[in-house]
Amino acid sequence: QVQLVESGGGLVQPGGSLRLSCAASGSIFSMGWYRQAPGKQRELVATITGTGSTNYVDSVNGRFTISRDNAKNTVYLQMNNLKPEDTAVYYCYASDIFQRAYWGQGTQVTVSS
Repeated sequence: QVQLVESGGGLVQPGGSLRLSCAASGSIFSMGWYRQAPGKQRELVATITGTGSTNYVDSVNGRFTISRDNAKNTVYLQMNNLKPEDTAVYYCYASDIFQRAYWGQGTQVTVSS
């Protein structure tokens, strides 16, 4: 059973930056981040495979960067130029080689002046 532990959320002003981290306890292949704003469905933010291929939702392209440290089984999401519409609970996601999915507990990101 893979466990995911997230950190790095918080309150930031528009235009500011935050870095989210997610450490996995077991063997995983793909990792990523999803988010869910109040009253909205959970949406993909960014993913990264074991070989380093990345994918972003259009609304964060050029502002967010996903990366991973395979030695630490950790994925990061660097979020720059944050906007109020980025406010959401951010969930870490991971899948193993059998495509079993795992989720973190979620971390709140609030962008507000």
